[in-house]
Amino acid sequence: MERSVEKQAPRIDVPERPLDLWLLVAILGLLVIGSIEVFSSSAVYALKKHGDSFFFLKRQAAWMFLGMGALAVGAVSDYRWLRRWTYPLLLLSLVMLVGVLVFGATINGAKRWFMIGPLSFQPVELAKLSLICYLAYSLSKKHDKLKTFSVGFVPHLLVCAIMMGLLLKQPDLGSSIILAATTMTLLFVAGTKISYLLLAVLAAAPLAYAMIIGTPWRLQRFMAYFNPEAYKQGVAYQIVQAQIGIGSGGTTGTGLGLGRQQLGYMPEGHSDFIMSSIGEEMGFVGIALVLVLFSLLIWRGIRAALSSRDSFGSYLAFGISLGFAYQALINTGVVLGILPAKGLTLPFVSYGGSSLMVSMYLAGLLLNIGQAKPSRSKKRELINAVGGTRRRKRAI
Repeated sequence: MERSVEKQAPRIDVPERPLDLWLLVAILGLLVIGSIEVFSSSAVYALKKHGDSFFFLKRQAAWMFLGMGALAVGAVSDYRWLRRWTYPLLLLSLVMLVGVLVFGATINGAKRWFMIGPLSFQPVELAKLSLICYLAYSLSKKHDKLKTFSVGFVPHLLVCAIMMGLLLKQPDLGSSIILAATTMTLLFVAGTKISYLLLAVLAAAPLAYAMIIGTPWRLQRFMAYFNPEAYKQGVAYQIVQAQIGIGSGGTTGTGLGLGRQQLGYMPEGHSDFIMSSIGEEMGFVGIALVLVLFSLLIWRGIRAALSSRDSFGSYLAFGISLGFAYQALINTGVVLGILPAKGLTLPFVSYGGSSLMVSMYLAGLLLNIGQAKPSRSKKRELINAVGGTRRRKRAI
């Protein structure tokens, strides 16, 4: 009898954790602020161009509705399916990045979009997801070889470099910077030698210098960063108008719908420069609220990563959180004049279709990882650990 008891595995029931309401509040708060400002900053432009002041708000609402479905799918379906489809997803994103250079629509001198009737899709959004999935899968699989140069460092950097090269052909420098920063930070978190990371940065520095100096419009943007007034009728026009708008907003803003920049002074006021509209109409309070909501989102995302019950989920949550953090910081830095101009939207807030949907799916994955049950292998590890402890106690 005693022998059969010793062989019997103890039963461990590890329930799902509750839904992270703080993370959900941060996401919904950003969506609400974004919807309000998309309408407020685009109403005059939409009426003039499309004869309907609600034109952009209607499209934003439609994408938000689809995005809610993507959020729900990401939150309720087991995120571990991405591990099985990592390489097909990576291959698909690379094919689409090549395809957009051949078949994509050219808008403002850049080939970044596939046009399907009235709809558009940016393959870079799929590339962000696929790269994070690849890094999460590879880093969790090679955890014991991460300090080796040929296995733990080069393959990850190579995949990121290929994506960056295709993005720079569009050109899309902002998104390539996001991918590079996310990759390097994830490698650092995983335990890659710092000397390897420094070597990569030093190797990339001459290339970055050549790209800026060798491209006239990039050089102009770089020079405008130091002296925007000298280029206020050209490449620095949006930066100067953004600073005027934020400055006129003061502490509490001019009031919703009462901003002057929407009267034709600020191009893309509902997209890349929506933070300027928030600063003008909602003031310092509005900008601070947006940054607090992003801080809350990133904090809960990192918390989900730290409490994840498998390494793939942990790296996946870290990668998603880093992507949101870098994109929000760069977008805000550009609008405030802290960084040179980049064509990046503000996640959940800016007007957008594919970017909004993918962002909401990624947020759903964070919710999923934060409350997921452990995998079967993890359960077996727990059972074996507890069973071994009990057997040792009996032996004592």
